[in-house]
Amino acid sequence: MLQRIQTIWTLLAVLAAVFLFITGQDVVISDSIPLLNIGSILLVIIGALSIFSFKNRKRQILLNTISIIINVLLIGVLAYWLLNLSGGIQIPEKGIEPIFPLIAVICLLIANMYIRKDERLVKSVDRLR
Repeated sequence: MLQRIQTIWTLLAVLAAVFLFITGQDVVISDSIPLLNIGSILLVIIGALSIFSFKNRKRQILLNTISIIINVLLIGVLAYWLLNLSGGIQIPEKGIEPIFPLIAVICLLIANMYIRKDERLVKSVDRLR
């Protein structure tokens, strides 16, 4: 069932990853590896897998947990980038890129909460049979 509330929260996390990909084009952390782009694309793929594996709630929780870990790593990388970024009062260059992984982490935690709630409901109905 794609119309569940946890699907909406997971979709919001995927949208945050898409926005991170769009706004993070000017972020240069390493000259050779586009770390932010790879992380964003990976988050979108994992989020899509999580949305469409609605019949297997344990897999959904696992995929959301992996997404949370990747988002936390991206928050750390972006915080490192912000601390090393030049700029000041005359030339403010600091972006909003770290906000998107933080929003995604919050959305994924709420989605996991609702997935666990559904799992408890299914187990309680199975006990009654």
